[in-house]
Amino acid sequence: MSENLLPNDFADLEQFASTWCLPTEPERYDRRLSSSMADMQRFYDAITPRAEDALTYCDKFTIENMPEDAKNLMYLLYSMIMVSFPVEVWSQPRIPDTGTATLTCVVEPAL
Repeated sequence: MSENLLPNDFADLEQFASTWCLPTEPERYDRRLSSSMADMQRFYDAITPRAEDALTYCDKFTIENMPEDAKNLMYLLYSMIMVSFPVEVWSQPRIPDTGTATLTCVVEPAL
């Protein structure tokens, strides 16, 4: 049996952890582009009601002293943000009418 990636209080989100706990913005963006809308909707519907609890949990730690499972929870929140516009507004993974334009993140948040 593999070790859980998330804190025990968030076991209900564990099914999404291996897919959406991604430490960098380019990884999260690539996952969004390669995911179906149905997959993103399932993830979004599961994490959105837990987002406030997840933020409260992560806020118990400083960035410098955050345990690995809390970092993964934070990455899951970042992924929720990454899929929010496709789910809530566009109904597609890509930004409408952008053709082949891409977005490259050159600086990551501190961790």
